[in-house]
This record gives sequence, C-alpha cells and structure tokens, in this order.
Amino acid sequence: MKALLTLALAMLTLAPALAGGPTQPLTVTPQADEKVTWYTLEQAQELAKKKPKKIFIDVYTDWCGWCKVMDKKTFSQPGIAKYLNEHYYPVKLNAEQTANIIFRGQVYGFNQARGTHDVVFALISGQFGYPTTVYLDEKLNVLQHISSYLDPKQFEPIIRFYGENAYKKTPWEQYQKTFKSGLE
Repeated sequence: MKALLTLALAMLTLAPALAGGPTQPLTVTPQADEKVTWYTLEQAQELAKKKPKKIFIDVYTDWCGWCKVMDKKTFSQPGIAKYLNEHYYPVKLNAEQTANIIFRGQVYGFNQARGTHDVVFALISGQFGYPTTVYLDEKLNVLQHISSYLDPKQFEPIIRFYGENAYKKTPWEQYQKTFKSGLE
C-alpha cells in the first residue's frame, strides 16, 4: 500500500512534465527544515555561562491543546525556529514534571498541592495558564511571561523585541507599530 501511494504521488508530480505541459519550479526555502533545538533549563543555564544568550522557555502541559497547536503552528515555522536557535537557548518545560530542577542555584521540586512544578510558579509569578512563554535575560532575570497561545505573526515581534534588546530603549507599543516581519 505504501509503495502504491508513493508511486501515485510521483505520477501526479511528474504528470505535467511527462505530458509536455508547463511545470512549476520547485521552491525550497533555505531553512525549510529548520527546527527548534530544545534544551532543559539546566542545560540552557550551563550554555549561557559559556556563551551568554537570553533563554526562552515554553511552559506547557501534556494535556494542553493550545500547547500542541503552538508546537505545530508556531515553533515549527522555519523563520521562528531559526530566530529562536540564533538568539536564545530555547527550553521546553513541562509544568507538571516531577523531577527536581536547579534554577539560579536553587533546587525546585514538584508541588503536589498545586499540581505544578515550583520553578514554574517562580518564573510566572503564580499566574498559571498554558501555554506560557517566558523570556529571561543573560543573567537569568525574567523579562516577561505571556500566558497565551501565540501564532507566528503574534510571536515573532515578541521574540525579536527581547532578542534584539529593543526592550531596553523602545516601549512595546512603539516597537509594535514599526515592526517589520521577517517571516515568509
């Protein structure tokens, strides 16, 4: 069955050329296969000690539907993946994991009463919602956390605002008005 499907797709693709008709040129984006390189929070901290970069944290849960949509639509977008890899150490953090996490030299554990990890509580100031994106500076200070699904067009200006240090000199509202997308 798989061989038949492959053969059928090949025939459909080649049919115009075989019939002498016009063919469309194959357009390949140079970074079409670009994927986010995800780290643990501990790995990102170690990497940042050697080569300082901001840390981006995607806080998710296994049951969160919008987290899965963000993985599929936002983080899989090649331009987003490339930018995150170049300007941040991207971290995937399951808010309900039970393993201890060391952050800024302190050990955090799972909080049974809250049903969430204490490091998440510390990062997002107790304002739970999933997905949540957290932006840390090179010294591991929280710059911002946003509890919401963000599509690529909403997400790109935010990662660039912090990634390019625009937040240090330009108010967000002004930055948003002049932002030019790099996405295709």
